Amino acid sequence: MAHVVTAFLRHRGRILLTRRSDSVGTYSGKWAGVSGYVEGDPKDAEDDARRELEEEVGVTDAVLASTAKPMHITTGDREWTVHAFMFDVNHRDITPNEELAEVEWVHAPVICERDTVPELWATYRRVAPTLETVKEDDSHGSAWVSLRALEVLRDAATDAESWEVLVSFGRSLRDARPSMTAVTNRVNRVLADATGDTNAVCQRAATEIDAAAEADEVASAEAAQLLRAEGYDRVATLSRSETVRAALEDAGPSVIVAESRPGLEGVTVAESLAKKGLEITLTTDAALPRLVAGEAVDAVFIGADAVLSSGVVSNKVGSYPVALAASQAGVPVFVVCARDKIRGDDTFVGEEGGKLYDGEAPIEVSNPLFEPVPSDLVDGVVTEEGRLDSAGVERVAVEHAELARWDESTSSREGEGDDG
Repeated sequence: MAHVVTAFLRHRGRILLTRRSDSVGTYSGKWAGVSGYVEGDPKDAEDDARRELEEEVGVTDAVLASTAKPMHITTGDREWTVHAFMFDVNHRDITPNEELAEVEWVHAPVICERDTVPELWATYRRVAPTLETVKEDDSHGSAWVSLRALEVLRDAATDAESWEVLVSFGRSLRDARPSMTAVTNRVNRVLADATGDTNAVCQRAATEIDAAAEADEVASAEAAQLLRAEGYDRVATLSRSETVRAALEDAGPSVIVAESRPGLEGVTVAESLAKKGLEITLTTDAALPRLVAGEAVDAVFIGADAVLSSGVVSNKVGSYPVALAASQAGVPVFVVCARDKIRGDDTFVGEEGGKLYDGEAPIEVSNPLFEPVPSDLVDGVVTEEGRLDSAGVERVAVEHAELARWDESTSSREGEGDDG
């Protein structure tokens, strides 16, 4: 039985499909991922996947997102063991070789419309994000997680047996990360706009994925423009906001980055920015407020897991003392996020982290991951619409509160059906 790899490249919620040329020995003319034979030990199939990515599309900087147990496929007299991988890339620049007749970045359900190699949709689903991906991810910001949530909803709509099953799943997905408002708002928007039609949910989710990725990118550009316009050459940040990271990378100031316990996401941010040529100082969470109060920076830029309708910001623990120190030193604090992180209400929702103590003494432990930052410590919320004041935040909050009403109307109809 031949062992092969199938690698899916993902960028901003879309994956790369390739159409095999006449120069390949099997399945010419069929659509596939990036694929090839395993040449060594199948246990090291990731090495073969990366070799194929470099040879077929010229990609050498892919980041492994997921893999799955090998899948056995039988078609006619052929038997295959498929090793599937999902890789993330931060660009769509590829260089196809002679084995590929055509390439296209598509939303994954397009696989079901194409003439593909055997079981391509089933192969994709084995490495695609799931509800558990959304629930359990503790290494990415809410913008990244919300895109995965939309992918999960899009793919679930493709396979849904009925609208009722999809609605039940959609509620679970919407509620998977209560502290991450972008997940809630983006799932709500899809289900509010496509009520009663699973195909419409799939299409609407695909549209929302593209719009969400664009919103995050534009919010970063707005923040970068603010940095340049105000001449902020020294900036402090913490945690892992991809939107903030992109803005800093664009504007290029020197940056003090807090490590961000317990996951140390700040270390990843510091490494990423340093590789782009920025002057970076990595410090501890506890030391950052002192550095800010000592006027070591011109401004503080942080992300947000949520912005409440009152303007209070929910972000990674450590944000509040930094904002307090900045206020005392007269250093402005800006929150950078897509408008979908604005809640439709004024409820703060936190999450607990891992254990701080596993001894035998009767010690009560509190290890929150997020904390509220009062609105009077924030100088502006920078979104894809530009810098929002309190009135702007409240306006968006009203829109998002209205989105959530799809569930009320759906529950009402379900109740009427039960009565009947």
